[in-house]
Amino acid sequence: MIRNLFATLAVLVSAFALNAQAAVDANQASRADLETVKGIGPSLSGKIVEARKTGEFRNWGDLVERIGGVGPGNAARLSQAGLTVAGAPFDASTMPAADAETAKAKKAASAERSEKSAKTPKSGKTGS
Repeated sequence: MIRNLFATLAVLVSAFALNAQAAVDANQASRADLETVKGIGPSLSGKIVEARKTGEFRNWGDLVERIGGVGPGNAARLSQAGLTVAGAPFDASTMPAADAETAKAKKAASAERSEKSAKTPKSGKTGS
């Protein structure tokens, strides 16, 4: 009897484990289905569903370009958690190549922000 109980429990645990790892495709899943993927909450699932209205995602690079807040690192983590795009797991080769001009512009903007931050006096009262 106990042996049967353990066997049944083992089957149930296995079924839940397999279900937890089931792939969820970004092009097909509902918001609720997307939110079953670790790392996807209501905000991100809403962005994915909204972006899909303009067309399905061609690949992971397309998803990263169209969904703000999702970069290659997040995409890799979401893929590991079970998200697919067009049935495929994350593939870094589908990421758009960053051109040198874009990289330079981002670096310059960052340096300018840092410089302005350093020159801005802190407000507050001093002893008089």
